[in-house]
Amino acid sequence: MEPFDSGLIALAGALRAGEVSPTEAVERSLERVDALSGLGAFLTVTADRARERAAELTAQGPPDDPAAQPLWGVPLADKDLTARAGVRTTYGSRAFADHVPTASDPAALALDRIGAVSVGKTNTPEFGMTGYTENEISDPARNPWDPATGAGGSSGGAAVAVATGQLPASIASDGGGSIRIPAATVGVVGIKPSRGLLPFSNGLDSPGGLSVAGPIARSVADAALLLDALVSSGPHPHATHASRATPPVDRAGRAEYERMPGGAYTYHALRDDIGGMRVGATLVTPWDGWTDTALDPRALAAYERAAAVLQGGGHAVEETPWEPHGYPEMFRTMWRASAATLPLPDDQLDRLSPFTAWMVRQGRALEPAAVIAAYQAAAAFERATIAAFDRYDAVLTPALALAPQAVGWASEGTSPDENFERQCQYSPHTSFVNVSGLPAITVPIIDPDDGGARPWSVQLVGRPGGEAAIIALAAQLERAQGPLPRP
Repeated sequence: MEPFDSGLIALAGALRAGEVSPTEAVERSLERVDALSGLGAFLTVTADRARERAAELTAQGPPDDPAAQPLWGVPLADKDLTARAGVRTTYGSRAFADHVPTASDPAALALDRIGAVSVGKTNTPEFGMTGYTENEISDPARNPWDPATGAGGSSGGAAVAVATGQLPASIASDGGGSIRIPAATVGVVGIKPSRGLLPFSNGLDSPGGLSVAGPIARSVADAALLLDALVSSGPHPHATHASRATPPVDRAGRAEYERMPGGAYTYHALRDDIGGMRVGATLVTPWDGWTDTALDPRALAAYERAAAVLQGGGHAVEETPWEPHGYPEMFRTMWRASAATLPLPDDQLDRLSPFTAWMVRQGRALEPAAVIAAYQAAAAFERATIAAFDRYDAVLTPALALAPQAVGWASEGTSPDENFERQCQYSPHTSFVNVSGLPAITVPIIDPDDGGARPWSVQLVGRPGGEAAIIALAAQLERAQGPLPRP
């Protein structure tokens, strides 16, 4: 198998060894992007810019210190919520269909610093406001397992690009499940880091601390390598959080770790000597009682299989006592308040999609006291959730409650309230992780009786700064199943 098809670790190693050039890797990526354009993974493809940067890197050769540019020459992409100077950045909105920024966002600069090549902008819903990837300026991002269904959102384009081999991995963002929902929908791995972990897009400068950047990849180890690269992409501006960036490596594994690509998270994904962790398990969601959060039987079966594998791997798995209260109104207020800040005046809101315009109007009509109360309730929810989960190294939940739904299921023929409720029914286990600032990973689980059908996924939620533990557990689940089916 050629390096491009073997995953991010293999491709990064082949590029450093000179077995593949950045130009060759970028051309292969662009070929697949073009061939699979009907799946809606990209809003903008920057082929000429990508070729120019790849040619420059090829002429320079790999850096002497691989840690300086850990993903040298690797084709990646920017989610189209990330501004890149000189490149059309639409935010998934027809109001910004022709917008070309003059300055790059920190996430785009980080991609450049780690040595990667951006081949374009991946598809996203308008301002990332929904858990599905449909907008008014492009085709929807479609689930490659069944293109009649959606890919989830808001990082649906990135997940499709990774699942179908257009990219070996991708940087995405997650404000309520936007990495984990599409990753689970299309059967790849997604990591939502702890609030404050990364040196950019880390939630500390977003309303309520909800939105953070993170990786999507086809394996746990590949996702861990991209996370290592993002952590190392620049000086951390928040000293109180910087200590989270390097989890401990035990003395016995240090020699092996030093021979591995990447950093400490990659080490924890590749180690096979884990055991004795305490894992909580819960089917409770904070939306219970507000809407129907019933699980598809296949989601429940994946959750039970994952629990059995972890228990068989030497971990103590037990039901987690968790009784969240007051969450729906608090989160809905925070989500509407975040929409209020979108950069359009009231007299231009008709340029937005109906759902986004409704969210903005609702947010701007909120009383300040109600917004302050919601943020205070969110802080209390964070403390209560961390306290409830603190006895565990990780907490296991389903990733999604429902099977992938038809394109338009949430958005067509529904009121804004119904639209939002359907999104919560699809993924009731994700947004509480953002409110709590915790790390989480989604990993596909194979049904051995399904004959290569789309895998269902589970979620592992960690302690604050507990990425190493959930990565190690997710990798153990992955190894126990063997190679995943691909769409």
